[in-house]
Amino acid sequence: MAQHVLLSDPRIAAVPVKECGEPLVDLRHEKVIRVDSRLADLTGAYAHVRLSVADRLTEAQARLPRGLMLLLVEGYRPYALQESHFANRVARMRRARPGWTEKRLRAEAGRFVSPPDVAPHVSGGAVDVTLCTVDGTEMPMGTEVHATPPEYVDPRFTRSPLASEEAWANRRMLASALTAAGFVNHPAEWWHWSYGDRYWAFVEGAAHARYGPAAFEG
Repeated sequence: MAQHVLLSDPRIAAVPVKECGEPLVDLRHEKVIRVDSRLADLTGAYAHVRLSVADRLTEAQARLPRGLMLLLVEGYRPYALQESHFANRVARMRRARPGWTEKRLRAEAGRFVSPPDVAPHVSGGAVDVTLCTVDGTEMPMGTEVHATPPEYVDPRFTRSPLASEEAWANRRMLASALTAAGFVNHPAEWWHWSYGDRYWAFVEGAAHARYGPAAFEG
């Protein structure tokens, strides 16, 4: 089933892409959802997403109960940055498992960091989001956004049994709004949702992805 498929799985890379040419838009200017600044960069790349993704976030926001908002932590991620993240993870795995083959190292690294060629964030189709109140106070979700192993290797999974009842309720609320708006979740990260990228196409059974790597001029 798709829920067990990692982004490093060859089946994701095999999904064809028919780039639709949608532009990236800056969610800081849309002012429909809140945009967090913890990963802000000088170019503002982190706050950009494809146009249809922005439209779907607006739809998801409208589905949330009054008093709650989507909080974007990261949207678009430049290819070079994703490449660096993945290479660093492979290097960490290599130090920890010196006897593993390069293929196995990359596959294991792909459990936590997407290979750059298929990375949803590079396409502008992915968002890392959580819930917050109108004043920006984040709701309890069980872990922080971008929680990293080994501390949160299991609780960060969307359906982790280690999440509290309160966190479960908030995750379900987030999932309900985003799923209804057309997004799919990567099950190893409750905060990661995408539309139009290869992973979305694989999960939805679409003939092709709508987005390849996006061009950003910041």
